[in-house]
Amino acid sequence: MTNMAVFVTLDTSLNVFRAIGEETRLRMMALLMRGELTVSELTNILGQSQPRVSRHLKILAYAGLAERHREGAWMFYRIAAAAQDDPSLNAVLKAVSAVIASGDRIVARDGERFAQSRKNRAVVAADYFRENAQEWNRLRRLHLPESHIEERMIELAGDDKVGLFIDLGTGTGRMLEIFADRYDAGVGYDLSHEMLAIARSNLEQADIAHAQVRHGDLFSLALEGESADIVCLHQVLHFLAEPAGAVREAARLLKPGGRLIISDFAPHDLEFLRDEHAHRRLGFSDDEVREWCSQSNLDLVTAETLSPASGEKKKLTVKIWVCQASKGVHRLRSRSAA
Repeated sequence: MTNMAVFVTLDTSLNVFRAIGEETRLRMMALLMRGELTVSELTNILGQSQPRVSRHLKILAYAGLAERHREGAWMFYRIAAAAQDDPSLNAVLKAVSAVIASGDRIVARDGERFAQSRKNRAVVAADYFRENAQEWNRLRRLHLPESHIEERMIELAGDDKVGLFIDLGTGTGRMLEIFADRYDAGVGYDLSHEMLAIARSNLEQADIAHAQVRHGDLFSLALEGESADIVCLHQVLHFLAEPAGAVREAARLLKPGGRLIISDFAPHDLEFLRDEHAHRRLGFSDDEVREWCSQSNLDLVTAETLSPASGEKKKLTVKIWVCQASKGVHRLRSRSAA
């Protein structure tokens, strides 16, 4: 038994060493340390063929360093979650981090291309928002009756009135409107100036004076941590390259015991939403959201499914997740307000 354990340990270690001991795979690991990527994005960044990139990714996955998940025609890769908890694999991740920090010319160039890839995705989404700002609410109604979703979100949020309500990716400001009687002060953030103009107009027309909207990056807001009672992410995550990052920022903003309300789509296969509506992700599973919560010291307390009527094949199933910030735990370092 002891010899077998040694053999397995040696065999596993050799797989890891073989996987990381090659330039392209080391570069891939450095990129995946920066964030989740598709095969095509890695191909563009590295300047290598798709079959070659796929072969290297398969080796990294076999060694337990990377993991993948398929969404329709797209395959996403990221650092394996289990690698964070495995001492030997975690040591490899630290070594890769040291390579990134070393300023190596090739790795730094890959990092610049990674940043440009993210920027390109953001431009596509921003263009979509700008072109569709006036009909944003109409587009939302194409998926599922918004009134039904909104009613359940309000019910799941609880009856108690709270101090600060923050809406990330506020769009037309609709969440600030429907929750208006549930908070003392509300703030909505969005990167689209066109959306913010519409949101301001909508709040004025609704005579909601205790809410405001601001221009801001939902991944990095100039707000003190542990300041919000409720944070909302309504139909936002499927546009993002790093939805887990948005959940982390929301968790940072929540007071102990505060709630994060997420509404988005369940996994689906409507590929046209990527090309026509700038969706990067085709929905999310409960397990994926639960993993994000675990990483951010949140507890997933509710996962509700709102399915379309039978026979409505082109409508999407909507999920509502309610997550709660752990009490008595220092979660993430607070940012200083700008």
